[in-house]
Amino acid sequence: MTCRPWSGEFPAPTGRRTVLGGFTMADVVTVPSHLDIPEVRTYMTTDAARDLAAPDTPPPAAVDERGRSGQTFTVDVVVRSGDTRRRVVASGQDIYAISAPLAVEAVRRILDGRTRTSGVASAGEMFDAPDFLHALSAYLSVEPCRESRAARSA
Repeated sequence: MTCRPWSGEFPAPTGRRTVLGGFTMADVVTVPSHLDIPEVRTYMTTDAARDLAAPDTPPPAAVDERGRSGQTFTVDVVVRSGDTRRRVVASGQDIYAISAPLAVEAVRRILDGRTRTSGVASAGEMFDAPDFLHALSAYLSVEPCRESRAARSA
């Protein structure tokens, strides 16, 4: 499948953005490894993809005492089943700066025995997701899951 741009609506403050779809990220492997989901689609805003691909994009500059950049991120997850749609949104500042606290939290839980499985597993399979995300609340915010129904066609 080739990458194709289209317009998508994201939660505030992101709003309507042009996104690329039809390319693969880790989610297409990790999500179905522990959930019965027949299809995973991933998208990235064209602005973010352009910055990642451009050879002259400057490295992020620290803007706070934690050394984080001023860049922000939104991870918008929508799950559909029939006419039911559930959405949860995580957002924060400097997605790369969350890597270390995320890894440390995972190691803590493994050493403390707070895992659901052992061996090779995705984070979603290994840990209680809401509890894990709550432990990272100093670094990101997660909106509560919202459920809606698709409008019925006449």
